[in-house]
Amino acid sequence: MRVIAGEFRSRRLKSLPGMRTRPTPERLREALFNVLAPRIEGCVFLDAYAGCGSVGIEALSRGARRAVFIEQNRAAVRVIHENLDSLGASERATVAGGRVTALLERFEAGVVFLDPPYEQEREYGKALEILGRTPPALAIVQHASRFALEEMYGRLRRTRVLRQGDNSLSFFEPA
Repeated sequence: MRVIAGEFRSRRLKSLPGMRTRPTPERLREALFNVLAPRIEGCVFLDAYAGCGSVGIEALSRGARRAVFIEQNRAAVRVIHENLDSLGASERATVAGGRVTALLERFEAGVVFLDPPYEQEREYGKALEILGRTPPALAIVQHASRFALEEMYGRLRRTRVLRQGDNSLSFFEPA
């Protein structure tokens, strides 16, 4: 896995073996950041269910001022720290280990990316309801294309869906 563009372009990232922390595919990450391009510069980006941190690191590479990573898996938290250290980006990041739904309200961010494990479908609604209480400017959810999310969560309304094979990105903004 590698960083696609920006300051850390082409740099390799460590990831955990297996599919437990399913990384966001490069093509989907590229499509995501093509959409986010006008909003990423100078923002605080929160990568929830971060896995190896590839999405948040891509945001830093493309000009985000700061990135927050939330991940429950301890081995993945170590990999996020290793990736940030190898890029010299640790000072621009906060890494929180623990359950996303317990930690999400502790951080403010302009752009929030949620990528719960696909088999934990209840996590989507829980996390989006938390974000819907005090919505960020933009929340993006990666999910299986077959999985239908609601149109509204609290004060968040879905404004766009980008499908790419088995994966989809749903974009939510304040209603």
